[in-house]
Amino acid sequence: MTQRLFIGGEWVEPDGGHYEVVNPATEEVVGLAPEASTDQVYEAADAARAAFATWSRTTPEERAAILDRAADLMARDAEVNTALAQAETGATTGTARGMQVAVGAARFRRYARGALEPVEQALPPQINEAGPMGKAGVFGAVAVRRPVGVVTCITSYNNPWANPAGKIAPALAMGNTVVVKPAPQDPLSVFAMARALEEAGVPAGVVNVVTGTSTAVGEAAVDSPAVDMVSFTGSTAVGQRIGEVCGRELKRQLMELGGKGAALVLDDADLDSAVMGIGTTFSFYSGQICTAPTRVLAQRGIYERLIEKLTGYLAFMKVGDPTERGTVVGPVISAAHRDRVEAYVELGRKEGARVVAGGERPSVGDGRGFYVAPTLLADCTNDMRVVREEIFGPVVVVVPFDDEEEGVALANDSDYGLLDYVWSGDVARAFRIASRLRAGGVGVNTVGRNMEAPFGGFKKSGVGRDVGSYALHAYSETQAVVWPG
Repeated sequence: MTQRLFIGGEWVEPDGGHYEVVNPATEEVVGLAPEASTDQVYEAADAARAAFATWSRTTPEERAAILDRAADLMARDAEVNTALAQAETGATTGTARGMQVAVGAARFRRYARGALEPVEQALPPQINEAGPMGKAGVFGAVAVRRPVGVVTCITSYNNPWANPAGKIAPALAMGNTVVVKPAPQDPLSVFAMARALEEAGVPAGVVNVVTGTSTAVGEAAVDSPAVDMVSFTGSTAVGQRIGEVCGRELKRQLMELGGKGAALVLDDADLDSAVMGIGTTFSFYSGQICTAPTRVLAQRGIYERLIEKLTGYLAFMKVGDPTERGTVVGPVISAAHRDRVEAYVELGRKEGARVVAGGERPSVGDGRGFYVAPTLLADCTNDMRVVREEIFGPVVVVVPFDDEEEGVALANDSDYGLLDYVWSGDVARAFRIASRLRAGGVGVNTVGRNMEAPFGGFKKSGVGRDVGSYALHAYSETQAVVWPG
């Protein structure tokens, strides 16, 4: 499978040749992705700018129809798309089918409806005295959402369907055009998404896809004069660089960055429920998820029992070939990332953490694949690097605390603030604690998500909010229109 760039409605040969996309489970090459030149990235942004004038004036109904057709096509090809996502990410079959491809299609359908949501909000008339801005009188007003313009969408490798769909669909619904720069590790799914959009009737230049392994590709997609906004999901370090580049021209930013979610487990919690929630860290995308409760804060009264239950939970997790029935934990995305995660586990040992489970490289099949054993590190303290830094793998650290005040203080003593969690048998107590956590979201006795709730982070976990109707605001500017009554 050899891909080409998608620029201005044409499939274009890349200036820099192609690079290999590798299956993390087998280390086999599953496709060749194009290496764009910076000139081609600028061409893509210019194509999006040229298309914006017409696309932004299409009716909401026209945009909704195209997004709906794209969702239908993605659903039609669900099995092919699932196999593709699994091959390039190493996700288990259930994750690839249900949480990647299905969610991607659902987001296009959701924002087809979003295109039809009211974009005008009537404001109450205002009676003004005569002043420097005009005559006295009654003035009516409306607040209207307008498209931002050209949006660069830079996506993460952990979900090549849901993450791009969550950017492209609301951006298009609001009348923007896009340049999509997927993660270099797994761009093939995004090309499949682009083909569905092309077949659905997206006009030339409205959606453009550029790929490459060089940082210059992403840099060009951000600093192009044709780009008005950058939507990014990825590491905090890269987000800081994007912020610097955008700051020069005051471009709008929407950034979902790193996370080190605190899970406060109180002494009155249902431990089985907490263990099930925390256990998703190990299994969901093999721990490669910024919203995971990777930093467990356990009250001392239940500390050892919680560790015992988590250890028992890990014993039943099958690590192996993601295509095999019963596999719970597949590989991480690359050899380099496997080495990084393993280095953190070794660092935890040196820092004094107790390795309760995992900590070794698992033996899977013929020895190929980038597997990491689900690992539990206990007796940690908040000053350890394994507690403070995002590992982005199937590793959970556990820190004890004495009372609520200490638990809240430990949870907030972090550079991150994406999603935190509280488990308590007293719901009022849990909500009281949730109100004190410096995080963009808090799960109370659950790791579940409401996909209409705003999503984003405090501190170094991001800038802005999206998901649901909040994404429609994120990909639009608010314009006030005033007239004499």
